[in-house]
Amino acid sequence: MQEPLLGAEGPGYDTFSERPPPAPGDRAWVRIQHNKRVFLATFAAVLGNFSFGYALVYTSPVIPALEHTSDPDLRLTKDQASWFGSVFTLGAAAGGFSAMLFNDLLGRKLSIMFSAVPSAAGYALMAGAHRFWMLLLGRTLTGFAGGLTAACIPVYVSEISTPRVRGALGATPQLMAVFGSLSLYALGLRLPWRWLAVAGEGPVFIMILLLSFMPNSPRFLLSRGRNEEALKALTWLRGAHTDVHWEFEQIRDNIQRQSSRISWAETRDPHVYRPIAIALLMRFLQQLTGITPILVYLQSIFASTAVLLPPKDDAAIVGAVRLFSVLIAALTMDLAGRKVLLFISGYAMGWGPITWLLMSEILPLRARGMASGLCVLVSWLTAFALTKSFLPVVHAFGLQMPFFFFATICLVNLLFTGCCVPETKGRSLEQIESFFRTGRRSFLR
Repeated sequence: MQEPLLGAEGPGYDTFSERPPPAPGDRAWVRIQHNKRVFLATFAAVLGNFSFGYALVYTSPVIPALEHTSDPDLRLTKDQASWFGSVFTLGAAAGGFSAMLFNDLLGRKLSIMFSAVPSAAGYALMAGAHRFWMLLLGRTLTGFAGGLTAACIPVYVSEISTPRVRGALGATPQLMAVFGSLSLYALGLRLPWRWLAVAGEGPVFIMILLLSFMPNSPRFLLSRGRNEEALKALTWLRGAHTDVHWEFEQIRDNIQRQSSRISWAETRDPHVYRPIAIALLMRFLQQLTGITPILVYLQSIFASTAVLLPPKDDAAIVGAVRLFSVLIAALTMDLAGRKVLLFISGYAMGWGPITWLLMSEILPLRARGMASGLCVLVSWLTAFALTKSFLPVVHAFGLQMPFFFFATICLVNLLFTGCCVPETKGRSLEQIESFFRTGRRSFLR
């Protein structure tokens, strides 16, 4: 029988003081009241993921339109189409790399807010484009913003959440990204491609406005010695009538034990490299399932098949199914557990939202900013290789060849989940990190 995530209770493991549980009829209401400000801060942050999902699939309706445009300066060749589709992932890789610096220098919240600058500039370039290079630069800038938010938002959400809702809230970045993609598909049924870029500006400015009123991560503030500000942030998040001192002390004790920045020599310790390796491999294998090239070229893929509905309608249906699946994952993740969903569900319910959540949960605090950026860098470099090569492979060997490869990777993912992925349901970040520090092999079984 698998051992529990943590062993006997002790001061190193207790993060929240024990309280008598509320009556069953009041439990949901109590949870909502206790976490309503966390929900608000999460919503403000994950608007960045909405923009990310919107920008990622922008090319799905735009490539077919530009392949048949009457403007010779914007008409795309097959090679240009592959660059237009894939250059977003290069920008995202650069954004992930920059997050290794920004996450720990500016903090999680300010890094998310900073992403609005390249995002707004990128949409403006594509909306007013009259040369191909403007389209490429716009895609690169929106990709940079997406890579930065992909590394910062999961960490911010996990650090402000309580263990009881962290699973559900950890799925919201993927949920909002899918909702952003669905919005693009839906608007693509009505709007011309330039107005699709204009519409992308709206969520960026709303995100900036809302985040201006949200607190930074208490864990980040404590790691910078800003104790009073951290206590105020935690009190605001948990509510004025909640006693946060026990949680505050536990977070501060954990940070004081790890007050210095991690060195390269320390990365050889199992409690450091093991969670980083798991997170990196999950991000790598997630991209190898082919989700990015499929979404980027979704309308073109449907156009090359014998489907009955118009490709635009098919793309919108796929977006709606993905949104419904991620919503189910968000509602069941804290009940069924992360590992169960990885085994029994498809991408949108499993490897889509859960890999982002686990990345933010298992990475050690001292390396969380650097390691999350590294995970995003690896993820999007892999996505670029797949997205750039997808159209040439399809033209040379047919659509079945890449999909056979993606199916094989899905089988590999099952084996990886079974032998390496931990179950973190219901544990605080301090408990997860304490457990990795014990070095128990049963944790990975």
